[in-house]
Amino acid sequence: MLRVVNTCNALLQELQQIWMDIGETESEKDRMLIELEIECLEVYRRKVDEAANTKACLHQSVSAKEAELAALMASLGDLTVQSPINVDKKASSLKGQLMMVTPLVEDLKSKKEERIKQFADIKSQIEKINGEILGYNQITSTISSLNLEEQDLSIRKLGEYQSHLRSLQKEKSERIQKVLAYANEVHLMCSILGLDFGKTVSAVHPSLHDKSLEHATNISDNTLEGLENTILKLKTERKVRFQKLKGIVTSLFELWNIMNTTREEKQHFSRVTSIIRVSEAEVVEPGYLSTEVIQQASQEVERLNKLKTSRMKELVMKRRAELEELCFKTHIEPDPSTTFEKSNAMIDSGLVDPGELLAKIEAQISEVSNEALGRKEIMDRIDRWLSACEEEIWLEEYNLDQNRFSGGRSAHISLKRAERARITIKKIPSIVDNLICKTVTWEDDKNKLFLYDGARLVTILEEYKLSRLRKEEEKKRLRDQKKLQDLLLTEKESIYGSKPSPRRVSSFRKSTNGTLTATPLRNSNGSPTPDLMTLRSYSGRQNGSFKDLRKLSTGPLNFVSIPKEDTISYSSVYSSESASPPLN
Repeated sequence: MLRVVNTCNALLQELQQIWMDIGETESEKDRMLIELEIECLEVYRRKVDEAANTKACLHQSVSAKEAELAALMASLGDLTVQSPINVDKKASSLKGQLMMVTPLVEDLKSKKEERIKQFADIKSQIEKINGEILGYNQITSTISSLNLEEQDLSIRKLGEYQSHLRSLQKEKSERIQKVLAYANEVHLMCSILGLDFGKTVSAVHPSLHDKSLEHATNISDNTLEGLENTILKLKTERKVRFQKLKGIVTSLFELWNIMNTTREEKQHFSRVTSIIRVSEAEVVEPGYLSTEVIQQASQEVERLNKLKTSRMKELVMKRRAELEELCFKTHIEPDPSTTFEKSNAMIDSGLVDPGELLAKIEAQISEVSNEALGRKEIMDRIDRWLSACEEEIWLEEYNLDQNRFSGGRSAHISLKRAERARITIKKIPSIVDNLICKTVTWEDDKNKLFLYDGARLVTILEEYKLSRLRKEEEKKRLRDQKKLQDLLLTEKESIYGSKPSPRRVSSFRKSTNGTLTATPLRNSNGSPTPDLMTLRSYSGRQNGSFKDLRKLSTGPLNFVSIPKEDTISYSSVYSSESASPPLN
């Protein structure tokens, strides 16, 4: 600096000497010295301005570095680092401060880049696991999601991400184990049911049947839900097949017992018959509930059912015959729904199981037997009435026999029987009336009609009473005609005299054959009179309400018995009248 001052003084002296040599005036010298001072001042000022600018730039750089350092410290969360500028701010220049803070900033930048890599690696793993859990449907870009979190790269935030990653890894491991457990259960179910495991799980997701299972297994919620639904369907199918096979085996045992199947034939199905002794959860044998096994057992049951049907058909026909025989004896109409024709048709068409039909017939037999017990008292009275009617018929035939008194000991026995028959016949009206009363009372108690061979008994008895009354009236009319014929014969004899008629004997014979009687006593095949036959052949069902059918007259009627000799006499008189000349 001193050298510069000396140089300036020497130059000033040299300039004054030059001015003296030139002859410059003092005013000119002062003016030029003032100009020189002004020029020097401008130079100084320019240098000062340049120095000020440099200082401002350095100060700005230091401030920027300080701000960057603070930002890096805040981003990294490293609050232990202290700025050297703040420590020795007054003792150091701006360039020194800049030189001190720059390396620290560069070091923090490198730390930040390393931290970003750590965050990127963790977030990529998180996104990958999230994608696997979500089924690769909602994966986002790692870089774009990381830019949103760039302001916080602290160890705390890194720890949070690491903790989240560990929880996702744990969840992934649990899901893999769950998928494997589901897959094993599906495999067991498919083995029991005889299904294709590969096709079953591939329908849920193709990766489940891949050989590299632990790397390629899909663990999304959709896969887990699909496996759960598949297991549920397989369990339902197992339950259905188990119940079906159990029912088939039960039917198989029943058919074996009915058909007396040999042990050798049963041995072929020893595998499936064990289902009776185990529960559904205990069935683990491969192919135990396969469709092939069930089909084989079903075919065996079908084969045995065909054999059973033929045998059961014979048994059904036999029991139906027994039912009809019982109904015939008890005079109860059998159920028409199980007749031979209908039973045959239903069994052949397969509409009804022969066992059910047999059970129905057994129930009908039991019902008829019980009903017969309730009808026993009335049936005994019916038998008594029919027996009396038979005695009446016998007595009528006996009275027509001209040789009834000339038979030795047998004639005496027949005479006694005739006496007993006359006593019994007199009781028929009261028997009928009492039977009607008993029947009406029974109908009131049971609230149904008493049917005898399909017809109402009360109606049959009332018709019998009316028929008997008409017969009595006819007999009375014949007696009146006989009296009139006797009177006319007496008048003829008094006028013309008595003379034998050649046709009397033939007329008598004709009357003994019963051709001129008012009502036939027995038909050609030896059955009872038409009135008695009404009880056996009446088949019309009664219509109307139950109360209307019970409005009957149960009062006693006056029945008159006419010896058959009167009919014979009437026939003889009628023949002789035809041979006699007319009256004048």
